[in-house]
Amino acid sequence: MARKNNDDMLMEDELAAAFLEDDATSMIEPEPMMEEEAPAPAPEEETEVEPSDEGDDGWDSADEFPGQLAVDVYETADSLVIKARTAGIKKSDLNVSIHDSILTISGVLSGGEDEHTTRWHIQECYWGEFSRTIALPVQVREDENSVKAELRDGVLTITFEKEKVEAPKKIKVL
Repeated sequence: MARKNNDDMLMEDELAAAFLEDDATSMIEPEPMMEEEAPAPAPEEETEVEPSDEGDDGWDSADEFPGQLAVDVYETADSLVIKARTAGIKKSDLNVSIHDSILTISGVLSGGEDEHTTRWHIQECYWGEFSRTIALPVQVREDENSVKAELRDGVLTITFEKEKVEAPKKIKVL
C-alpha cells in the first residue's frame, strides 16, 4: 500500500476507489443500510503511520518476487538473437552461459541502496540478484566462436549461429 505523507498523496485504496467508483456505482446499486448499521463518520484529523520492520508494510520483498529480466528472442536466416534490457548492470556483474540449448542470463543489479535513506516513498526499481533461463527454440552452435554477446547502451545482445540442419531426405520404398 502507498504511504501517506501529506495531503497531496493518496493512499492506494483511495486511488482504487476513485478509479472504480464510476464503474462500480453504475453496475451495482448499494443495499440500503439500517440507521444502526451506518458507519461512524471518519475523523477529520489525519494520523501518520510510521513504517515498521515487522509484519507486512505493503511493500513486496525481493525474496517473494525475484527480479525479472525482460527478453526478446527472434531469428534471422543465419542466426538466433536474444536481447535483454540490462540498464545499470556492469559487465563484471553479468553472467551468460549455455548448455544443451538452455541459455541462462544472471547477475546482480547494484546501486539502489543508499545508507543515508531514512524512509522510502516509492520503490519500483528492482535491485539485487536476477536470473533468467530460456530454452532456445532452434538448434544453435554452442562453441565460443559461434556465439557473440555484447552489452551496449543498457541492452545485452546475444547472437547465436544457427546449426545447419539438413532437410529430410526421401527414401524410396521398394
